Amino acid sequence: MNLVLLRVGIDSGCGGIQGPLFADGRFEFIPIPDNRSLDQRTYGNTQGRYGQPLIEFFPPRLRTKMADQSMHVDPEFETFTYGDPTTPKRGLAKLLAGDLLVFYAGLEGFDCAVEPGLFIVGFFEVAFAGFARDFSSSQLRQCSGNFHVRHTPIFNEQKEVLVLVRGNQRSRLLKKAQPLSETRRQANGQPLKVLSREMQKVFGDFGGKISIQRSPPRWVHASHVPAAASFVRSLR
Repeated sequence: MNLVLLRVGIDSGCGGIQGPLFADGRFEFIPIPDNRSLDQRTYGNTQGRYGQPLIEFFPPRLRTKMADQSMHVDPEFETFTYGDPTTPKRGLAKLLAGDLLVFYAGLEGFDCAVEPGLFIVGFFEVAFAGFARDFSSSQLRQCSGNFHVRHTPIFNEQKEVLVLVRGNQRSRLLKKAQPLSETRRQANGQPLKVLSREMQKVFGDFGGKISIQRSPPRWVHASHVPAAASFVRSLR
């Protein structure tokens, strides 16, 4: 069995904000911008799962700019699909049925004083994964809700290198975020988000590469997978 950690969602470098974290541990998952403006879903016309328009989580100075900005909704947690055509994500094509793809995102206190950090926000228990070029018609239909599949121009451009992952019905977007990171200072004094000591006990240290701030997918070593999988599945 495999278990992989993957960073997703809006952040200060891609979208201008961290996702909102509430005092009771709930959160809103906010997608990154769709810079090609192909999607009709925008920050202004999309409500979060608690009924608040996503644009209201942006600071006033950004609301006019971002209200009509299309969103790149990926992963999506309605039919549980994730897609990516980039080289660092190609290894996800090796995921097998029953493997876990665990998503984490940057969040910051919205109605509480919680500093920006990285939190587990959801996971897929994999139904199937691979390159779109190798999928059957049935598999592609099951991924039709994915951003890269629903927009024909993008799909035609990316099909040969597009990795798609479909989760089964045991997949979920969490109700409450699970803290994953702690902040350390680099030699130059700049902050760096790394896997917290507590979470290293669960997931291991990825061969000493504990930075998860801007990292490729982190594959958990086989020795940690059983306990890590049990922990992830316990999250609600």
